[in-house]
Amino acid sequence: MRANNTTQLILCLIGVFALAFSASAKEEIPETTPEGLVLVKDTKARVVYLRPGATLDGYTKVALLDCYVAFKKNWERDYNRDASSLGGRVDAEDMERIKKLLADEFRKVFTEELQEEGGYPIVDVAGEDVLVVRPALLNLDVTAPDIDTANRNRQFVTSAGEMTLYMELFDSATGEIIARVIDPQAADQGGFATMANSVTNKAEADRIIRKWAVALREHLGDLDKATTAAGSATN
Repeated sequence: MRANNTTQLILCLIGVFALAFSASAKEEIPETTPEGLVLVKDTKARVVYLRPGATLDGYTKVALLDCYVAFKKNWERDYNRDASSLGGRVDAEDMERIKKLLADEFRKVFTEELQEEGGYPIVDVAGEDVLVVRPALLNLDVTAPDIDTANRNRQFVTSAGEMTLYMELFDSATGEIIARVIDPQAADQGGFATMANSVTNKAEADRIIRKWAVALREHLGDLDKATTAAGSATN
């Protein structure tokens, strides 16, 4: 259950991600999706689509798929252009390492919040009581990836970077999509420059990911009400 159909996911991400962020305001985003999901307004997340009449009642377990991670377009080129030394340049191996670390951290934090705090066991099999969560982190922009181990250059930044959550919820028995969430978040030190390294980068990533995980855990019940309201609005 944890294996991703990478090609299908990427195609889906490209279409919806472009759709959501081609608009300057949520009101300009289409009210419905080709699958029949309905846009829910006045949510904390940037974009939330829900299936009218859908409910999360009866789901007692979660199948958390591996998190797909993609850097911001041209991130490697732009970062290396401004690198102060050859030792500070990133390569494909560095990017793969960062993506794996971030994907692993996503699973760790979501497992802690959903299973340990929320009481939703993380499973890898389908079932009528299993909700599938398919996450992706897009547009990843790491300001200071802390790879200049030879020169030990200290980097001070006002933000560790940014990334966008793209998350879909499915019924594992039928394969029907229930909800889609798109939410960009940036790590902000409040305008103050602080030293960036692997420890601080991980802490900021953890903070953002935990925010998303807590939101899902705390609003599972509220999502039932939202889908009911979305269904009433379309009738």
